[in-house]
Amino acid sequence: MTPIDPQPLSPAPHRAGRLLRGLCAGLLVAAQIALPLRAQAQLPGMGDGGEMTASAERHLGDQIARELYRDPDYIDDPVLVEYVQDIWQRLLAAARVRGELTPELDERFAWTILLGRDRNINAFALPGGYLGLNLGLVAAVGSRDELATVLGHELSHVTQRHIARIMTKQSQQMPLMLAALVLGAIAATKSRSGDAGQAMIMGSQAMFMQNQLSFSRDMEREADRVGFGVMTQAGYAPQGAAAMFEKLQYASRLNDNGSYPYLRSHPLNSERIADMQGRFQFKPGTSAALPLVMDHAMIAARARVLTRPGVDVLRQWADAPAGSEFARGSPPQQAGMLYAAALSASELRDFKAARGLVQQLVARTAGDPPSARLARLLSAEIELAAGAAPAAAALLNPKARERPEMMLAAQAAVATHNPAPMIPPLRDWVATHPRDASAWRTLANLYGANNEPVSAIRADAESNVATLDLAAARDRFKAAQDLIRKPGSVQIDHYEASIVDTRARAIDALLREQAAEARQQQR
Repeated sequence: MTPIDPQPLSPAPHRAGRLLRGLCAGLLVAAQIALPLRAQAQLPGMGDGGEMTASAERHLGDQIARELYRDPDYIDDPVLVEYVQDIWQRLLAAARVRGELTPELDERFAWTILLGRDRNINAFALPGGYLGLNLGLVAAVGSRDELATVLGHELSHVTQRHIARIMTKQSQQMPLMLAALVLGAIAATKSRSGDAGQAMIMGSQAMFMQNQLSFSRDMEREADRVGFGVMTQAGYAPQGAAAMFEKLQYASRLNDNGSYPYLRSHPLNSERIADMQGRFQFKPGTSAALPLVMDHAMIAARARVLTRPGVDVLRQWADAPAGSEFARGSPPQQAGMLYAAALSASELRDFKAARGLVQQLVARTAGDPPSARLARLLSAEIELAAGAAPAAAALLNPKARERPEMMLAAQAAVATHNPAPMIPPLRDWVATHPRDASAWRTLANLYGANNEPVSAIRADAESNVATLDLAAARDRFKAAQDLIRKPGSVQIDHYEASIVDTRARAIDALLREQAAEARQQQR
């Protein structure tokens, strides 16, 4: 046995030990971030080469989406959601035709877009088919084609299983990283200076990060390529892709840290612009610009206002139609400015100004049916905000089956104490769109106003199910059961009571599964 050296360790090995402990701690935190909820998703052990299953990825996505639904910035605006969903559904159909969206993923994943009030120009893919879309991006794009480029890109991240592949890649590299750290610590303790050990530790960390950056860059290029094919297959103009990347290049210029391309997790926007131009043999400055259409200008204006920019900005937008810039604008630009002005005035509770502005908008959009519809819906929205529900109801078609008009008509029906006519269309809607939480809540209000408390509570419970809040849903179903069992409290609808009992048992079973997974994770 080698005798123990009575001399204390040199400062260098001490520094190496502290460095190793710090790196290991950071590595463990990185592993927890990179592989979140691994046990809950029942992922394979680290380094065994297994891949994340579609069910596990959906499970992980549900957990993330549950938190996003609770975020104050989450917004379910029927007008914006309808506009985005029209593009999204066309992209999904194109992905199916191209074979990018397999039947398994089509069935297992959520394929849900969550809108946020964030003013940043951004969209992001989440596990399990969830996508996040900032209103700042909707406000910035100049056409449906540009928005389709972004959504097609994020859709391709999901269909190509990039999230699962990243997590698998990280799990495979983690044992090598740990081994390099251990070897570096041993070298540091044997070296008086500790330089060799520190070099090995830092080199292994740099190699790990570089591999991850390269992997991410490859995925971004793949998402660009596949997404471009999907959006053009869906009928959107290829110029929209190049125009969108040019906007991203401009938007990121102030925030760019100037890193070289090989230090970035995403390819340079200039590289992506050139790639998009090359795919259809575009030449810079020669491709025909996509014209601004009136209804898109109005949608972008709505997104800008709903990001909550502040009172001063709202006042500027409300006064903009009186300025000289308005007179110089094209008809679509003028429609967008009028829309933003009317909605801003309504947000400021200046309903007299809002009504005058929206009447100008109605006149401006008279020859364009999609834009005229948006103007009419905004007019009804302003009347509801002003407390003039009968005037709002007169602007709406009670037989319409488009979601924005149904939601506004339901609000008007509750306010005018005439809920019954709007219950059947909303009930039919949630039967085919069971994950529409806002529609369920609106239906609950209709049932409540129509003196149907059990149905109202059940609809409220279903809205909690749609936002993945199963505990709250269970409480509401139990409240409905208690009301049914209370003698003489309500007239019992046995069909409704049966539905409540069935759904309550189903939610209880799901919560027991979650509790079992949590206990397994703690072991």
